[in-house]
Amino acid sequence: MDFSRFMDGILSFAQNHVIIVIGLALVLLYLMYRKPKLVFGILLLGLFLVGLLYFITSISRSGSDQEKKLIHEGEKELDTNR
Repeated sequence: MDFSRFMDGILSFAQNHVIIVIGLALVLLYLMYRKPKLVFGILLLGLFLVGLLYFITSISRSGSDQEKKLIHEGEKELDTNR
């Protein structure tokens, strides 16, 4: 998961859909004014879920790299046995 590519996607969306971003910002500000505890709770939950997703993808990436390494070593052994 490349963070800079993720941020580029968000910035591209914000530049192409300015009205939607302004509307979402106004709704967020209104909710922060009316129910700040709920908004910060949802924000913390979202940050936790993003961190969990990052953790899972980094573990799976290292597992797939290890799997490729093992497959490559197995192919080497088969080539030397012939």
